[in-house]
Amino acid sequence: MSINFWDLLHQRQDELTKSGRAVADYLLQHADEAQYLSISSLAKECNVAEATVFRFCRALGFEGYHEMRIALAQANATGSMVNHQELQPGATTATLCDHAHALFMTAINGTQNALSTEAVDEAANLMRAAKQVFCFGQGGSMLLANDICARFSSLSTKFRTAGDSHLQLLTASLMGPEDVVLFVSYSGATRDMMETLRTAKDAGAKIILLTHYEDSPGAALADVVLLCGAQESPLDSGSIPIKVAVLYVGEVLLLRYMMDDPETANTAQDRTSEVVAMKLL
Repeated sequence: MSINFWDLLHQRQDELTKSGRAVADYLLQHADEAQYLSISSLAKECNVAEATVFRFCRALGFEGYHEMRIALAQANATGSMVNHQELQPGATTATLCDHAHALFMTAINGTQNALSTEAVDEAANLMRAAKQVFCFGQGGSMLLANDICARFSSLSTKFRTAGDSHLQLLTASLMGPEDVVLFVSYSGATRDMMETLRTAKDAGAKIILLTHYEDSPGAALADVVLLCGAQESPLDSGSIPIKVAVLYVGEVLLLRYMMDDPETANTAQDRTSEVVAMKLL
């Protein structure tokens, strides 16, 4: 939608219900942080139901919550209600380096603060006891899941992955109680993910979800939730600092897994390092 979010809200505020105005008031007072919230989180902050937030979005003319978040983020980026320090035209490369460094450190620090050590321990225990561990994701998250799977593959042959959403769904249908799914989804709220997780859960598999939103639909199905604390604007989907923060969680999980059985881990690493070394010139 080409119209500014705040102008649109002003034009349609008289059409909002009492609960819809509660959402509008929250957005006005918390414009910057609201763009990072899931629909569940926003509903909780406003003390309304998720359906109310959805109706609020439709009342403003948006197809759904995600479209509203994008419009809000665009308004924040161009309006006076944003407190970010934006890069200015003509910025030097040194300034860009400092800016990128700050983004990465913010993403890592936020994740370190959000990640539960108890959840890491529980996830590592599930993976160690599993017959097979399947690392899944969609889109860019699938690439991250593959990277995490590759790290664990140097320790055991039980770590596997599957290509697209169709293959993941087929794989989930054949799982059993001794299997574990490690699913990477920043939003924790995609249709393909929910289909796969429901199928895996119905088959008896345990689910570990690596996400940013602990109140997401995916988190409700998970046995363990590993939180990535980095905040991603809807205008910057797939940002590299967010990916690094997700991989940070994967590395912590790997270290916990290794330290729980160092003898086996060291033996596996020695054997895999030896064969990989033969590939080098």
